[in-house]
Amino acid sequence: MLVSAEEMLKKAKAGHYAVGQFNINNLEWTKAALSAAMELNSPIILGVSMGAGKYMTGYKTVVGMVNGMLEEMNVKVPVALHLDHGDYEGCKKCIEAGFSSIMFDGSHLPIQENIEKTKELVAICRDKGMSLEAEVGSIGGEEDGVVGKGECADPDECKKIADLGVTMLAAGIGNIHGKYPDNWEGLSFETLDAIQKLTGDMPLVLHGGTGIPEDMIKKAISLGVAKINVNTECQISFAAGTRKYIESGKDLVGKGFDPRKLLVPGTDAIKATVVEKMKLFGSVDKA
Repeated sequence: MLVSAEEMLKKAKAGHYAVGQFNINNLEWTKAALSAAMELNSPIILGVSMGAGKYMTGYKTVVGMVNGMLEEMNVKVPVALHLDHGDYEGCKKCIEAGFSSIMFDGSHLPIQENIEKTKELVAICRDKGMSLEAEVGSIGGEEDGVVGKGECADPDECKKIADLGVTMLAAGIGNIHGKYPDNWEGLSFETLDAIQKLTGDMPLVLHGGTGIPEDMIKKAISLGVAKINVNTECQISFAAGTRKYIESGKDLVGKGFDPRKLLVPGTDAIKATVVEKMKLFGSVDKA
């Protein structure tokens, strides 16, 4: 059964580790992520961007697939199904479809409008036992077509949004979605520390987990980050595993073209990436 991310993130914040959000794009992605979580006895958050939701034909399809897998695979670890960077309409659709967690990204709206819409969604989520993530200060890089550089959020604005009763807060601390450019200046731990001091026990979220050096990840966790999003890294792993299979001609041998064979190396590569990240984040055996 899907659960809200609240409990797992409170435990993570108190225990100084982080729960990974791994974005899913199809059945293989979901299966790989859940298999890793079961193997390591780790809680997991399955992230779905609005683009991925559309690609999978809609949020109801995603909910049906994930719920079916939890049952068929006999998954016992806590699993949250979370909308990633949802707009207001997307959030409403996911609440209706049966997601257990949503992220309302009002970071591009004027702060007052962001506050009003967040308030409304907080009330609905509380009523339904769902968790809600809010964002302050846009995260740099490419986010379904929106490009920005690694911005830093205003700690006072973070406190305003945190005080509305959201479950977790994503704040820009110089992080970027996608691959990090060579001239990236690194995370702003000063900003993170200032946000953490004002928001107290609120679990903080680090977006764009791909390519941030391990020591920075560990330092961010020590400063209150309890949820880290990984997407690009799994996509790169999947592509590399699939390329290797095809370039070595395995798809031309016997029934190697069968998708159930063709997609296995890429799926295994996703799982290996998820396992590696869970170990780095410290969520092993925390289910």
